[in-house]
Amino acid sequence: MSITFDKDSYTKLLVEFQPRVITTENEYERALEIVQQLMANKERTPEQTALMKLLVLLIENYEEEHYPMPTVLPHEMVQHLMEARGLRQADLIEILGSKGVVSEVVRGKRKISKAQAKSLGEFFHVSPALFI
Repeated sequence: MSITFDKDSYTKLLVEFQPRVITTENEYERALEIVQQLMANKERTPEQTALMKLLVLLIENYEEEHYPMPTVLPHEMVQHLMEARGLRQADLIEILGSKGVVSEVVRGKRKISKAQAKSLGEFFHVSPALFI
């Protein structure tokens, strides 16, 4: 069974919700509400999914402009995760290899290798990309 995209149904959704570039906090909040409602719909149609994806793009665009994420260096991420979990450098020796390596990584004096990033990601249950 193939699910088809109904252009007329999608047009009606576009007319109803009138998605456009978000410029105010009220528009942002409204778009978030609509996306949450669409996500909660277990029987979402392909047209509703298309509208949801469009709104998510508009929301992301607004967030990038109004709520920019600061750039975090890999060693700062390690420091943050260690602090959040109450860990010491000694707790990372098995992950990174030695006391000296851990110290250099945590201080930002040594880059984190891909293998170390993978190990850190598994240890902290986060994406290894945070450490690269």
